[in-house]
Amino acid sequence: MKILVIEDEAETREYLARGLGEAGWEVTCHAAPQPALLELGGRSFDIIVLDRMLPGMDGLDALRLIRGANIATPVIMLTAMSGIEDRVAGLENGADDYLVKPFALTELVARIRSIARRPALAEQDETVLTLGPLTLDRVTRSVRRGDTVLDLSPLEFRLLATMMAHRGQVVTRTMLLEQVWGYRFDPKTSLVQTHMSRLRAKLDKPFEHEMIRTMRGAGYVIDDPST
Repeated sequence: MKILVIEDEAETREYLARGLGEAGWEVTCHAAPQPALLELGGRSFDIIVLDRMLPGMDGLDALRLIRGANIATPVIMLTAMSGIEDRVAGLENGADDYLVKPFALTELVARIRSIARRPALAEQDETVLTLGPLTLDRVTRSVRRGDTVLDLSPLEFRLLATMMAHRGQVVTRTMLLEQVWGYRFDPKTSLVQTHMSRLRAKLDKPFEHEMIRTMRGAGYVIDDPST
């Protein structure tokens, strides 16, 4: 695996480069986000390890730029901020996981391996998912509802792909946490509800009929509005 580390503390950066390299991975390190973002434009990585507090640009701002550029590479945020609000901010802006400093390298390695085990969307059975007027193409990463192209973030795309893979069935919050975020625990946040609301604002609100329905106390279901 190729790992991009963005960390301004020299000692921590060297520690990560050495430890992740010893785990058998190719590690590229940057002390500031700007050169790292430039490199992301020309190279592909399997995991990004991103510090929350960075010089010149906050880690959250860097994360927003990464997701705004439709770069879906999983991101693990490192933060000295242990408050729940800070962790929620990272997750809701597109982070896949977070780790509070000081941390054990063995835990970071375990989290990287856990993310790496998640099935990539392109490796799942159906390349093109269709439901009534809605079409999702996993190869081109495009979504259409009728003649309208939907501009979804990488996380919204994964969320919709998971819903469409279970079309016509109730998808629970736990299922979404496991299949979209890879969590085997409840983060005790409104993570699912927040991103589902953003997805529905793009998928349903501009149209006459809703495709995603909330099943109170159960989860969500997506179905063809014409049936």
